[in-house]
Formats: sequence, structure tokens, C-alpha cells
Amino acid sequence: MQSRPLLVITLIFLAVAGCATLAGGPGDLPTRFPDAPRIMAFGDVHGDLDATRRALRLAGAIDERDRWVGGHLVVVQVGDQLDRGDDERAILRLFDRLVGEAARAGGAFHPLIGNHEAMNALLDLRYITEGGFADFADVDVELHGDSALAEYPPEQRGRVLAFAPGGEYARLLANWNTIAMVGETVFVHGGVLPHHAEYGIEKINAEIRAWLRGEGEEPEWVRGPDTPIWTRLYSRGPGDEACTTVAEVLHILGARRMIVGHTVQRQGITSYCDGRIWAVDVGLAAYYGGPTEVLEIWGDEVRPLREGTQ
Repeated sequence: MQSRPLLVITLIFLAVAGCATLAGGPGDLPTRFPDAPRIMAFGDVHGDLDATRRALRLAGAIDERDRWVGGHLVVVQVGDQLDRGDDERAILRLFDRLVGEAARAGGAFHPLIGNHEAMNALLDLRYITEGGFADFADVDVELHGDSALAEYPPEQRGRVLAFAPGGEYARLLANWNTIAMVGETVFVHGGVLPHHAEYGIEKINAEIRAWLRGEGEEPEWVRGPDTPIWTRLYSRGPGDEACTTVAEVLHILGARRMIVGHTVQRQGITSYCDGRIWAVDVGLAAYYGGPTEVLEIWGDEVRPLREGTQ
């Protein structure tokens, strides 16, 4: 879909739904957060609520009733909540609630935007399951004459309205960052490259949020292999080039390490470049059948934790 149909869909949604959102998001969400005694991170969950719960419980974040019990714990999920599974709406609602519960307890929960969140906002529907369409069938849809929505089958239109920029769930995603720093650790789905760091990670976050809210043009950061949500330089067997690049980026940002997802690490959470890169996508969703594993950062110690091995 090109920008004009997206704009039409956005305007239809705003007229029909009155800009309804699950949570009224902050206009100026910080990008950098204070260090914390204990930080946990986990990777792509791809529509698998059970796997998401297992990761959060392994991290010590939630109890058996899915309530935040982490206290001052900081947890970061590095994107790709959507596609490949049927539980996306439940995951987004859980994450939305945990953001507030963690903050009230003195901790923090930071879900990030991955390439599959951007793909949904771009109306790239290739990886949505039948259940993923059905889950949004109750989104209020009204066609006004010859609109761009008519290009989609009726069973897909609720999903399209929900995630098109300005839609209810696009605006929910706009409450989250694409890149976050907690203390001296950078978290991002794909990776921060030197030109991203020089441009400003705060500006990248702000431009993507504005686009998701339907208040700005599509930014350059949501398509292409060299964007923060798409690059695999740091997660697909990184070599000398990646190590040199990440060292430059960390110097610019004043950071010690970068945590990324995006590419499944079949051997489990993996460290590269003398601990400067940690790749945490272990394929924990049912689609991939990987283990439940999270990364713990406790002061200077960084280590993977795997379910059943503690």
C-alpha cells in the first residue's frame, strides 16, 4: 500500500472511532532511563501468549495471575509481538497493563517496536494468521463510498483499521519506543548503526511514534535492511565489521552493550564482540519451537537464564 491509501484509511478510522486508544500515551516518552540493579530482557514472542508468560515469569516479572510482582525490576522486550501466532491482541493488552503496573511498583516494563509491528502499520499482511485476522473482527468498520478499505476482504478490514497509522492499536504501539537505553545498555530490535546514533535515537523514536499516531509521514526508519528494526548485522553471525561498527555506536551513545532480537539464535541467547552484543531472540514462540530464555543484567554480570536450568 502506498501513502495515499494509508492516509484514507487513517482518516476513515479517525472519523469512525474518534481516535479511541487503549492507553493515552505520553507525547514525549523518554528514550534513556536510569540504570537499575537488575534488568531482564527477552526476545521476539510472535503472537504466543503462553511463551510470553513463561518468559515474564522466568524474569521474575509476573505471577500466575499475570500481575506484576517484579517490584523495582526493569524488563525490556525487544519487539516482534505480532504475526505468526493467534494471541497478538492478548499480548498487547498484557503489555499495556504491565507498563502501568511496573511503573506504580517502582520498576519498569519497556516493550519495543520491531519490524513486524511496523509491517502491520504498513499493512503488510503476509504473516498474519487466520486467528490474527479473526481477533480484530470486532473493530468497528464502516465503508464510506469508494475507500481504500474496499481493497481488502471483509474479514481483514478490522485488522487493517486497528493497525493503520492512527488506528487504535497503532496508537497503542506509539506508546512504546523503538530504541531504549537503560543505564549503559542499548535495547533495539535489529540494531543501531552509526548513522542512527549520529542522527539521534530520540528523534528516531519520536518520528516513528508520530507516524503510528497518524500525525506524521512514514519515517525512513521502518523499511530497508539498514534500519534499526531490520538490520541483521549484529544478529546473523556477526564478524569483524559488526564488532567494529558496534564499538563505534556504543562510543557515540555512551553505552557498554547492545541487546538485539530479530534473528533466531538456535544455540540460545548468544554474546558476540566480547560482550558488546547480546542476541536474545531464541525463537521462544510456538512458530519456532525454541526454549524459554531471558537475559539478566545484574551490575557488571550479564548471563542468560533458561527455563528448567536454574
